[in-house]
Amino acid sequence: MSATYQESVVTLRSKIDEIRTITNSEWIDSLEDRKRKELEFHDRDRDRQNDIQEGSDTYEKFYGNRKYYVATASSRQYTADWIAKHAKGKVFLDYACGNGANAIAAAKAGAELALGLDISPVSVANATQDAAEAGVAETTEFFQADCENTKLPDESVDTIICSGMLHHLDLSFAFPEMRRILKPGGRILAVEALDYNPAIKLYRMMTPDMRTEWEKAHILSLADVRFAKRFFDLGEVRYWHILGIAAAKAGPLAPLLHKADDILVRVPGVQLMAWIFTFELKKPEAN
Repeated sequence: MSATYQESVVTLRSKIDEIRTITNSEWIDSLEDRKRKELEFHDRDRDRQNDIQEGSDTYEKFYGNRKYYVATASSRQYTADWIAKHAKGKVFLDYACGNGANAIAAAKAGAELALGLDISPVSVANATQDAAEAGVAETTEFFQADCENTKLPDESVDTIICSGMLHHLDLSFAFPEMRRILKPGGRILAVEALDYNPAIKLYRMMTPDMRTEWEKAHILSLADVRFAKRFFDLGEVRYWHILGIAAAKAGPLAPLLHKADDILVRVPGVQLMAWIFTFELKKPEAN
C-alpha cells in the first residue's frame, strides 16, 4: 500500500468525521418528503427493539416477503464472491448499507477501509454494533448520509455495492453521485429486483405495507441499465430466481426448481421473468 493511498484513506476518514457532525434532525430538515418517508420506513424496518413475532398478522403485513429469501442462496453467493474478489486492499462502499452486512464482509475480505452509509440512523447504529461484534470495527466506518448527495470527496472510493436499494433512489441523482465519488477504473455491483414478472408485480400490489410508495413505483428494468450506461461502462448482467422463488413452499421439490432456474435464467426473454438481476458497472479509466 503506497504512502499516497494511505494518506487518502486518512483524509477520507477525516471527511467522514465531518459528515457525522450533521445531526439526524439536520438531515431530516434537509431532505425532501420522499426521502423523509424512506428514513422513517427504514428506521421502523430495522428497529431491533420491535417485538413482532414471526408468523403473526403484523409480521406478515410488514415482513411476510422475507420467507422467500431462502430462494436467493445462489445470488447471495455470487454477491459474496464478488465482494471477496473486489474488496481486498480497497476502499469499499456499501451504498445504502442497511445493517452493514456487505461492508462487514468486505472488511473480513481485507478491505483497506469498508464504508457503509445509510439515510436511517437506526441502520447505522445496527451496522456499527455488528461490525464491532464481528471484530472489524477498526477497518469499518458507518455514517448517516443521503445516497444522492453523500458529501464524500471526489474519486475517494474504489468499489461500490448497491444491494437491493437503487429502487429507493432517484437514479438521475444516484448514478452521477456514484460516478463522482468512484475512482477511475472503479467497479460497482448492483443487486436488484427486476420489474417484468407479472406474478411478482401482482404480489407487490397485494402487499403495499412492505414498501414505500416511491419504492413500489421504481423497481428496476433494463431501461434503468441503459440509463446507467450514460455514466459507466456496463459489465456482466445476470438473472436469478424464476421458479426458485417458490422454494420457500416447495419442500422436497425445491432443489428441482433451483436446477430448472440454472437453465431458464440463460434463455433470452424467459430470463426477464427473474425475481432478481445483477449488473456490474465500471467507471472508465482516466485518459
